Amino acid sequence: MCGVIGIIGPEEIGGRGVSCAAAYDAYRGLLALQHRGQDAAGILSYDNVSRMFAMEKDLGLVANVFSQQKIEKLNGYMAIGHTRYATAGSDGKRDIQPMVEGIPFGLGMVHNGNTLNYYSLKNQLSDDFRRQLLTGNDLEVLIHYFGHFLMNGQPMPTESTFSFENIKQAAGQMFDTVIGGYAVLGLMAGQGLVAFRDPKGIRPLALGVRENEDGTKVWILASETIAMTYLGYKYLRDVEPGEVIYIDTKGNFQSAIVRKDPERAQCFFEWVYFSGAESAIDHHPVYGVRLKFGERLGMKARAAIEAAEICPDVVMPVPDTSRTAAISVADSLKLPYREGLIKNRYVARSFILSNQDKRDHAVELKLSPIVGEIEGKSIFLVDDSIVRGTTSKRIVSLLKKYGAKEVTLGITCPPIRHPCFYGIDFPDSADLLAHDKTAEQLAEFIGVKKVIYLDEEDMRAAIGIQKLCMACVDKKYPTAVAEGELYSRERKKARAAS
Repeated sequence: MCGVIGIIGPEEIGGRGVSCAAAYDAYRGLLALQHRGQDAAGILSYDNVSRMFAMEKDLGLVANVFSQQKIEKLNGYMAIGHTRYATAGSDGKRDIQPMVEGIPFGLGMVHNGNTLNYYSLKNQLSDDFRRQLLTGNDLEVLIHYFGHFLMNGQPMPTESTFSFENIKQAAGQMFDTVIGGYAVLGLMAGQGLVAFRDPKGIRPLALGVRENEDGTKVWILASETIAMTYLGYKYLRDVEPGEVIYIDTKGNFQSAIVRKDPERAQCFFEWVYFSGAESAIDHHPVYGVRLKFGERLGMKARAAIEAAEICPDVVMPVPDTSRTAAISVADSLKLPYREGLIKNRYVARSFILSNQDKRDHAVELKLSPIVGEIEGKSIFLVDDSIVRGTTSKRIVSLLKKYGAKEVTLGITCPPIRHPCFYGIDFPDSADLLAHDKTAEQLAEFIGVKKVIYLDEEDMRAAIGIQKLCMACVDKKYPTAVAEGELYSRERKKARAAS
């Protein structure tokens, strides 16, 4: 899972090649999307005056990658940015986004998601098109194919290459060729910004606009609306599954749905964990959905209390994503809400770190106990999910170390039992604690009195959308996954070797 952002305004925003307004908005937007990936960050801009791309990217957090001097070098009226959580390729420098191709025309791209048929597409590029890939990132495959489809058999690009009809045709070929979940943003040198989203709508992408005093518009596309709110743009809508958008250098906006799939499959984990509480997805506020998670979890906890299975004194969240639901649980149970664990904001989100050693160290550093709120209490602890279980077990151990009488664990999503192949880093069932365990076995392993989950219908009712991808829960994958399974095994071997 990653964060992407694209900005394009009228050519005048480039100010004779000296303005970095688009890149500066992209930078600030990436700060708002930092929670979506902490491995690396990058921004690519295009300046129509110098007719040059400019790019800065490196490993690390957004604020560490970019300085004022670096941003000022990113001239132009359009820019795309990326904050990375590595699910394809390595977590080294060669696989950082954005990526750029100069032949047969200038094309730069970022994307959020995962290409399940990466290996077959990669082999075809090598065998049939004689393309030498330079990275292990599936974005490189996407950029080659999109450029190839745009050329449409022409030996050289012409004016028709960049017509919207041709862009629609190329996007349709991408949808027919690429299996997976993906939201893609691209800059075409001297032409404009293009965006498209997979036909199932698995990965999120939102559209917004800001109107200038002179009546011109600056357009924004981003993984989450939180970036738009922060930058002062108006959120218009989400990009439709199977839709392609093209905004040219004059600010002309064109869009079309080129592959309409009735079986949409938005990733439910966006509401559970990844998206910021300030964001909205398809105009469904994430904060409001998480409150509803808490209401439903409170109902299940009430049943357990009435059955004398648990007797909590306080409700406590595992910060930060479960805080909203925990407040709602406390209201439902009419119990005190207490902050017993304070998060160190300078430590990475442990789930999205790339290996178990990193996650273990992060858990040790990221939470500090408030002993007075823990000691002698029977705690109903609310968390968003149990994935590998390491974090939950360590937190419970920490609470008991500081005097908790007993702990019940409430989880605001169903058990994660199956791999995800669409850009969330749990591709192997063996890594998932709930894969082969009952709720009772989970409780014993983690060290709690009881584990209480929401079920699938709770999730759909709270989110307000029936057509969701919940394959990690119910094993109902919205696409073919055979190649994704192979890709995951190969990636696991590569990581182990490195």
